[in-house]
Amino acid sequence: MKGFDPKFKDFPDYIIGITKEIWEDRGIATLHDYYAPDIVVRSPASVVTGNEGVIAATMATLAEFPDRTLLGEDVIWSGTPEEGMLSSHRLLSTATHLGDGVYGKATGKKLTYRILADCHAINNQINDEWLIRDQGAIVRQMGWDPKDYARDLIAREGGPENCVQPYTPANEQPGPYKGTGNNNEWGQKYAGILTRIMNADMRVIESEYDRAVQSEYPGGVTGHSFGPVDRFWMGLRASFPNAEFKIHHQIGRDDPMMPPRAALRWTLHGKHDGWGVFGKPTGAEVFVLGASHAEFGPWGLRREYALFDETSVWKQILLQTGDL
Repeated sequence: MKGFDPKFKDFPDYIIGITKEIWEDRGIATLHDYYAPDIVVRSPASVVTGNEGVIAATMATLAEFPDRTLLGEDVIWSGTPEEGMLSSHRLLSTATHLGDGVYGKATGKKLTYRILADCHAINNQINDEWLIRDQGAIVRQMGWDPKDYARDLIAREGGPENCVQPYTPANEQPGPYKGTGNNNEWGQKYAGILTRIMNADMRVIESEYDRAVQSEYPGGVTGHSFGPVDRFWMGLRASFPNAEFKIHHQIGRDDPMMPPRAALRWTLHGKHDGWGVFGKPTGAEVFVLGASHAEFGPWGLRREYALFDETSVWKQILLQTGDL
């Protein structure tokens, strides 16, 4: 771990350790050390540049959810300490909505939801990030429908002219990380599976997934066996049947005491011109930032975790259709 604090035994320990230090141990000021001053943080909801914006957002979240925990389920990574490393960090977060904030008046509701965060780190500092929270799970547990939440958020942010714009290629900010992952066989295998699904070859699900596969999808939805996998990917692709699917980052890993696994970051970019999980086609141009993890076993892909932000997709659709 050349260039990193010796208290961290390896890169996953660094990623999990600083996350706990910042959020649960209230070391928010350590962001000045662990995050580069000009960091770019892309989430489906926005693009934030600069450490000050990250610190402000962190404090706002903790004011709304003071007991938030971030449980690190896995860190799938690539690169070297000398050239920089990319971590795809999967977390399970618990929180109670105890303060007023971006989700409205405090509800007292207890939440559980997943996050996938891709971070580039070098010399003990993160300088580039892609972050996806399961907003669909968060808002549903507060009693909102994701579409209604997006509509309300636009109004609370000052209407279509003034609201925060979701992340699209139009507001992309280039960061220092230009890598695309590694060439490990498991990343290649998972990329091949998702590419076949996005090319409408749904037979790949029964041929490559374990019949007992456990799936974890947006909205906090847990599924078992082939049916939920088919419904999730079919529902997403059917909404944007002509959108371009692109894999931007691909990691495969074999680690002691872990199953072979893979992490992908991908996008769908195109028009909402099909019937699927986003209802009646609107023709709106939509950019979906997605990330997914897979674990493999003797009978195929045995666990899949995939995330995108339903509320940010709805926000893009509503802003273009004017259905406010």
